[in-house]
Amino acid sequence: MIITVDNAKFSYGDNLIFEDVSFAVNEGERVGLIGANGEGKTTLIKLIMGEVYPDGGKVIKKNGARIGYLEQNGGYLSGNTVYGEALSVFKDELSALEKLEKLSLKLSAFDGYTPEYAAVSAQIENLNAYISSHDCYSVEVKIKTVLNGMGFIDKYNQIVDTMSGGEKTRLKLARLLLEQPDLLILDEPTNHLDISTLFWLEEYLSTFKGAILVVSHDRYFLDKLTTRILEIENKKLLSFAGNYSKYKILKAERTARLLKEYEAQQEERAKLQDYVDRNIVRATTAKSAQSRVKQLERMEILEKPFTPPKAPTYKFTFENSPYENVLSLNGLNLEICGKRLICGGQLQIRRGEKVALTGENGTGKSTLIKEIFKGGNPQIEIGRFVKLALYDQEGANLNGENTVLSELWERHVGLTQTEVRSALARCGLFEEDMQKPVKSLSGGERAKLALCILECDHGNFLLLDEPTNHLDLPARESLEKALQNFEGTVLFVSHDRYFISAIAGKVVEIEDGKLNAYDGDYAFFTEEKKRKREILQRQEEEKRQIIAKEEKQSSYRSKKERAEEERKKTAIKQIEQKICALEKEEERLNAELADPAVAADYKKVNEVLEKLQAIKLQLDGLYNEYESML
Repeated sequence: MIITVDNAKFSYGDNLIFEDVSFAVNEGERVGLIGANGEGKTTLIKLIMGEVYPDGGKVIKKNGARIGYLEQNGGYLSGNTVYGEALSVFKDELSALEKLEKLSLKLSAFDGYTPEYAAVSAQIENLNAYISSHDCYSVEVKIKTVLNGMGFIDKYNQIVDTMSGGEKTRLKLARLLLEQPDLLILDEPTNHLDISTLFWLEEYLSTFKGAILVVSHDRYFLDKLTTRILEIENKKLLSFAGNYSKYKILKAERTARLLKEYEAQQEERAKLQDYVDRNIVRATTAKSAQSRVKQLERMEILEKPFTPPKAPTYKFTFENSPYENVLSLNGLNLEICGKRLICGGQLQIRRGEKVALTGENGTGKSTLIKEIFKGGNPQIEIGRFVKLALYDQEGANLNGENTVLSELWERHVGLTQTEVRSALARCGLFEEDMQKPVKSLSGGERAKLALCILECDHGNFLLLDEPTNHLDLPARESLEKALQNFEGTVLFVSHDRYFISAIAGKVVEIEDGKLNAYDGDYAFFTEEKKRKREILQRQEEEKRQIIAKEEKQSSYRSKKERAEEERKKTAIKQIEQKICALEKEEERLNAELADPAVAADYKKVNEVLEKLQAIKLQLDGLYNEYESML
């Protein structure tokens, strides 16, 4: 076990956060930690990290265990570059490689075997063992794999302090992945990740060797990653085997079983008490009544199962149906601040379709939603009898100076105060919230107010920009149910893949300035994206193989050419040697002709002349061959 929390209790002053909390995280385990906002998830993590201390119980950590912690929206200050920050994780590995190089040079300087030579050899052997066990030669590959996967492929040289908060959080996560701790604790790690980065992170974490404890509202992420769910509810902690979907089943079964047991006991106690009340004063039955009193006293009273606060309920309706075609984008060109987002976009949405709009961060999803709602663009055609209603993730259409009550009432003056209050209460805002200024609301409260306004607008075409942001899981599930039952049309942007899976029957992705429509649900979309990635990877691999083959062929020809060049040089050198020897022989024979004794001998002169003629023929051939090889 890496950590064990034993009977922990924690309070802020008189406010009890949780008590009797016990669990352990084992090596290699994947654990999800969930609970409503304010239940103490982050507090429990801080307790594990030693940032706060329990009022009771204890936290035990395995000796030497390395724990990496990604805080939600945690700060990150560094004057280093992105690549430099990643490189700093491997300072020991890089130091080992540098030391090995120095020792290798030192070893090569020895003339023979000496005691110092043996000592240096032993050091090199130890270093090689360290380098092998820590995979030091793969540092660059590790860094590029993680940085590229986390979306920093073109930001290696960017200074960390110049990055946005979301980018810093992503970089901190990338650094933690490179550190490979024994336990990785992640608090809402998917908040600042786009879809492609999420896919990469899930695949990477599936092969992560350490244990993982993750706090997340991303149910899709919990389903893909976790093998156990811990839930903090009503100041207690419960453990469920399996992922999030399995947890939902087990939780419902547990609640139903406990409620049944509680009701059965209550019924039995009522019967016993009734018998006692009717018979305790009768002499003939007093003894049997007294035995039932003892039976009641011995009975271990079951607690009534906790019933969580009722989740908000939403219901979207409209008065008039539009024509079949509710939205047409015809060659849409969309830009912001001089940056082209969409070029020649084409899209058709029909009545009743529920369409998810996806894409990388910054591709223009929110801008497109607002452009459709704003109207007036000739490239955007809204169908007849379409009534648009917008949910803006930034809440820009809310008046911060209004109270909660007046913000809704001013928009729908035809409603009575009772109707306004009832609508707000259904959406999760109650009596104590009515006179709060909108600007003082939490993110979750603002989201509930915005959804209540959307509900009262009665649009038949809903435009939703990140509607699940700031909503806890019960509220998200309530919104999902309402949109599933909605008979109108929906175009929505969301990073919540579970939400997309539950709602969308069609997915439109903004990619490379184009609108790519996938006529299928989210599962179909992900399969198509996976298929395209595999095709692209195969194409890239084929390109690499072709390049490698060409390089190999090029390398082979070069070797052949070099061999031919060497042969040629050798042949030229041999010809030069032959020419030199023949010229020397020619010079000797000419000198012999000049000898009076030879000149007087007719036969001797003829022999010399024949030799000279033969040498001349040989030299002519060698000269020609020599010139042809230059």
